[in-house]
Amino acid sequence: MTRKQRTLAAAVEFSGIGLHTGRNIRCRMLPAAPGAGVEFVRTDLPDAPAIPAHISFHSAKDRRTHLQRGPAEVDTVEHLLAVCRGIDVDNLVVELDGPELPGLDGSAQEYLRLVEQAGVVEQDLDARELRLEQPVYVRSGGATLVALPSDRPGLTLQYVASFEEPGVEGGSMQFDLTAEGFRREIAPARTFCLASEVEALQKAGYGKGATRENTLVLGDPASLQRFPGEPVRHKLLDLLGDLFLLGADLQAHIIATRSGHATNAELVRRLYDIMQAQETGGLLRRESGLDVREILRLLPHRYPFLLIDRVLEIDGYKRAVAIKNVTINEPFFQGHFPTAPLMPGVLQLEAMAQLAGVLLMRKLENSGRLAVLWSIDKVKLRGAVVPGDQLRIEVETLRSKEQTAQVRGTGTVAGKLVCEAILMFTLVEA
Repeated sequence: MTRKQRTLAAAVEFSGIGLHTGRNIRCRMLPAAPGAGVEFVRTDLPDAPAIPAHISFHSAKDRRTHLQRGPAEVDTVEHLLAVCRGIDVDNLVVELDGPELPGLDGSAQEYLRLVEQAGVVEQDLDARELRLEQPVYVRSGGATLVALPSDRPGLTLQYVASFEEPGVEGGSMQFDLTAEGFRREIAPARTFCLASEVEALQKAGYGKGATRENTLVLGDPASLQRFPGEPVRHKLLDLLGDLFLLGADLQAHIIATRSGHATNAELVRRLYDIMQAQETGGLLRRESGLDVREILRLLPHRYPFLLIDRVLEIDGYKRAVAIKNVTINEPFFQGHFPTAPLMPGVLQLEAMAQLAGVLLMRKLENSGRLAVLWSIDKVKLRGAVVPGDQLRIEVETLRSKEQTAQVRGTGTVAGKLVCEAILMFTLVEA
């Protein structure tokens, strides 16, 4: 059964030391609109750029999950994201005045306490879900990750660890994800390192904020585990946090052997590719979608100015997903960089506005009113769209009032963000 998305009931503020930077970071977590996902907002940078918690913005960095959008970046997000996946918090704004989330006690326990202190509320939009239908395999060196289809609802994680440290045993654990199980068995597990690694890690600039309280040191008799198998439990915590970057719940059985953030991210990329392919094929539509004839019924646009080919997915009046198949036969390629064809950025925005129009016109269909584009804000054109690309457009309604509506839109090609904007519409009599 599909669940509803959730966000915080109220804002909550906190501060703490970054595990790697050693800097004191002040943070505030706030509710977010349905479909917004989790965004990290760097309030210390000009224009306070937002970095979405999505695999499209993942960038490789050792020993933590690193997200980057242009020059803005944020580190060590996995513990908070594990809470979001563990107890189903889909939409959240996290403001921070530095490049790394606080480490707090080194586990997800304090983040869980903060989220539950703020409270969680249900929203009027279904959560996305990927039901895996084929095995997915990732291997890197001695690390492997296998995601298998499962007939059981929800997510099962299994981790097998081995540590190259004298006197330190490995272990394994299987965990069926539930909110209560996450609170009890996974959230309190702290980050860890091997005693033989400490000096080299410090010389390399890692762990400037690490202490005996927030980091378990395996092989150090003075460093005691909170409960049996704490390192394996923390590996499951990290995996859950990285899986949040998929942007959807996952029904699957995942078996991990010695995997870390890099292999976790590669698995998420492959899962995201599968999800996009299924959406394009219509396998994840919440409604039947709209073909071009139905689009023409709602929109006044006609060739050559109709810039969406099919609406794949519609969630009520809140969210819609469509595709534009970009071919060399597009009339604008004849005059726009004809020797190196590029889809004009303004037409990418127009395609976004047309999909927003479909979403709004469905609501206004029997009201005798029209949605007219009024303003465009926070426009970013981040990548080229060329012949042969399939532009995937997604819009979500942020606010809808009697006279106006505000919509957030994004465009991606092969999972890479190429355009985004906030669109404002005025609702007028036809």
